Amino acid sequence: MALDVIFDIENVLCNVSTSSQKQLFLEMAQTLEQSGALDGTEQTARDVVNAALERERLGSTGVGSGVAIPHARIEGLKSVKGVFATLETPLDYDSVDERPVNLVAMLVAPAHAGSEHLRALAQISRRLRRDEVRARLRAAPNAESLYICLTDETSAHAA
Repeated sequence: MALDVIFDIENVLCNVSTSSQKQLFLEMAQTLEQSGALDGTEQTARDVVNAALERERLGSTGVGSGVAIPHARIEGLKSVKGVFATLETPLDYDSVDERPVNLVAMLVAPAHAGSEHLRALAQISRRLRRDEVRARLRAAPNAESLYICLTDETSAHAA
């Protein structure tokens, strides 16, 4: 699954100012709601926040190197959707490496989408694992630059 299918340019946020994980999740979930990603689901941004926070209770989605990939399953959703954000100030996130987070990719998946959800998580994880990709994302001056860097598959495979 290509990242440009999961992420739309209107679902990319640059230099978000937030003081808590819950506030960050709310801003990201509202972005998904406003873009129409939740249309037809009877779910709201608050439902996404609650589902993401419930998932965090199972274990932190802070994967290390300043990256977090919160995710949730949403009843009625037709396909995996995502919102990506860089943070103005790194946020304490209880990450596996105990470092604060400043790159966040939130994914929402259909409630019963097993393999599609896992493929999307693996795809974004592989992309954000690359040092040069994280550096380019952190240096991006605006949402358009972030989107290009995030979804540019030609640089994803460069050696």
